[in-house]
Amino acid sequence: MTKYLISFPSAAMAFPDEDLQAVSDAAHAVMREARAAGVWVFSGGIDESVAPVMVDGDGTVTEGTYTQTKQLEGGYTVLDLPSREAALGWAAKIAAACRCAQEVRAFQYDPAG
Repeated sequence: MTKYLISFPSAAMAFPDEDLQAVSDAAHAVMREARAAGVWVFSGGIDESVAPVMVDGDGTVTEGTYTQTKQLEGGYTVLDLPSREAALGWAAKIAAACRCAQEVRAFQYDPAG
């Protein structure tokens, strides 16, 4: 089994405000389905009202983030799946629920995990 990250940026979710509850309900339904199927690891959205910080090895905390992840926001789901094809199938379900395309990435194999 491989863990897959299925994600989207906040700006990709473009729908009328009055549809927010329906989109939320649909997304939660897909997550319940993933839990019932035994493939759900984690899902959630980045709290964009909380600024990121960097923590150094000595514990020093500084405001900001890596340049490459300055715009890290949106929704994320991690599923443990038997194949890339299965990941694409779940991504399609999430895309339909969230009304936006999903990016799919595989985590590297971790023999300890």
